Amino acid sequence: MQNLAYGEAAPIGEVETEANTVRRMRSRTFGDFPHAGPGLQTEREIMRTKIAVSAALGVGLVFGAGAPALSSNLSSTDAAKTSGISADVVPGQELERITDGKIEKGETAYVDVTVATLWTDPKAPRKVDKPALQHPVDLKKWNKNLESTDVRRGLTGKTETQATYGSEVSVLETKGSWAKVAVTDQKTPKNKKGYPGWLPKKQLVENDRFGKLAEEQPRAVVTKPKSELEGIEFTKDTGADVSFNVDLPLIAQDVDDVRVALPGGGAAWIDIDDVDVYDVGDKPEKPSGKDLVKTAKQFEGLRYLWAGVSSYGFDCSGFTYSIYKAHGIELPRDSGEQAKAGKAVSSSNLKPGDLLFFSTSSGTVHHVGMYVGDGKMIHSPNASKDVYVTDWKKWDTGNEFSGARRIL
Repeated sequence: MQNLAYGEAAPIGEVETEANTVRRMRSRTFGDFPHAGPGLQTEREIMRTKIAVSAALGVGLVFGAGAPALSSNLSSTDAAKTSGISADVVPGQELERITDGKIEKGETAYVDVTVATLWTDPKAPRKVDKPALQHPVDLKKWNKNLESTDVRRGLTGKTETQATYGSEVSVLETKGSWAKVAVTDQKTPKNKKGYPGWLPKKQLVENDRFGKLAEEQPRAVVTKPKSELEGIEFTKDTGADVSFNVDLPLIAQDVDDVRVALPGGGAAWIDIDDVDVYDVGDKPEKPSGKDLVKTAKQFEGLRYLWAGVSSYGFDCSGFTYSIYKAHGIELPRDSGEQAKAGKAVSSSNLKPGDLLFFSTSSGTVHHVGMYVGDGKMIHSPNASKDVYVTDWKKWDTGNEFSGARRIL
């Protein structure tokens, strides 16, 4: 029996062939591209149909040089085959979530909202922060609630960091409807497993299949500040958007879009112009300082957010952490640890991409910016400001500059 993960079962007595599958699947609509008329499809739909067919038949399909094919790793019937049992495969079974439905200490979980905010304690959120505690989160409403500088500044000491959609976390402990987790890819001396903080359990999902896909499949990483998931299938869990640095397993690609697996199960399409694609184990090429600056300038005008690490708001170190992460370079999450990375450089020998640090009179690093050239830096300074470029020496009215580091 053929694996028909993306299509319906073949009619009784009919041999499942690619031609038969194409005929059935052409009657379907993919995402936001409806049929142009009876029996007609757009070119984009046809390409998507071909990919869905290849998935249904368990074969790879390559479109153009360098385009990844669907991996044959996506089989959910291996166990049945080895035991000699022939069983029907539920449509989309390869992408269904594998979970016991619980979030418990010691488990690995994944962020299942656009951006999850990690708090110092379950009691830390204020009434105005309620939109950030839901599933799905309402970041537009939360930002509106935070329009006042004083209200926005009130997050200081209440939030630890954030994690974007699909981020892996380790569950450290649970308390009622909340979980304390460590964000795996955010280095900190606070916890060897990652940056710790509390968030509502409903913003997490346990999904062993997604974890396996993340290990075995190529990946699509969002490079634009924000993008969209289109044509979501095989899941009822559709309450998230994708944004800068979101990293999801790639399961197919056509000339216009990539198809990715979702942490809550299922799959969706993302515009190919909004992502970079990497094979298993690959990273971006080493960037130049100008590459880092170009990436950073995408976010000019974005409002500061304490603990922010997303295109919905950055704090100072979350900004530099995220820009370097987009180019495959892992920095510690906080400015104090970032000040120990790379090598020291003189302020008279700065190059674009170098990090500039500012400290209190006691020597505690409290701010970081990125040098862009011509005596200027780009940074996300405080709750009253946006990301912007400034003359760093003129900005440093308190003479708090404490050193520069070259990461490249």
